[in-house]
Amino acid sequence: MNDIGADFRALYRRGDPVTIVNVWDKGSARMMQSLGAQALATTSAGHAFSMGRVDGGTLSRDEALSHAQDIVAAVSVPVSGDFENGFGEAPETVAETIRLAQEAGLAGCSIEDTALPDFTSYGFDLAVERIRAAASGARGLPRDFVVVARADGVMLGNYDCDEAIRRIRAYEAAGADCVYVPAPPDSAALQRIVNAVSIPVNVLASGPFAKVTRAEFAAMGAGRITIGGALARVGYGAAITAARDILQGDFAGLQRAVDEDDIKDLLAP
Repeated sequence: MNDIGADFRALYRRGDPVTIVNVWDKGSARMMQSLGAQALATTSAGHAFSMGRVDGGTLSRDEALSHAQDIVAAVSVPVSGDFENGFGEAPETVAETIRLAQEAGLAGCSIEDTALPDFTSYGFDLAVERIRAAASGARGLPRDFVVVARADGVMLGNYDCDEAIRRIRAYEAAGADCVYVPAPPDSAALQRIVNAVSIPVNVLASGPFAKVTRAEFAAMGAGRITIGGALARVGYGAAITAARDILQGDFAGLQRAVDEDDIKDLLAP
């Protein structure tokens, strides 16, 4: 039997990063695969928007798992879950989330160090124990499963890059397969983060880092590139811009619509 988790792990190469496209429904997943994406990931933001909610602790674990199952069923490439904080504070809860994620067909998932919906950061010791539980749970699964450990406090303004580096080094020691510090202040800080560990580092190509090319991320030594909810926001942004004009009586923006035949081609099995 093919091990989708092992296939996913094989894509993680420091200095030769795989670009993982974050998708928000079955249609976007099928389209991104048709366009050549080697792997996909869910996006908690995109999923939440599609449910009429804001991002950050508004989705239940059952909803995230059902959503992930739908996306996995729509494609043949590996899919990783954006599972926020693992849907609970206790390390045991995080380990259970890992088991359920694998049962849903995911090849891996990311776990944040953020208490939701307050957006505070877990203390260092608890954050590390949560990743240790996730990694231990993953190693006990019947197939390979990639655990991505996130240090989100820099993005949230809860701690600095020195603390993020302390955390990702501890995450590596606790068994994480990949680490991720979203939204460092600049490229120099990102380089420090990549250099701080020996395992692959995920970089977020969003905000100011959307100007950085894959080749430049590769030169830094990145092992994986994701886009978070950015592509979903691009899509929603185009719809919002067009709708504002439509509601003022100007329909010209609809001329930018993609041809339906192009969509049919991308959705074809």
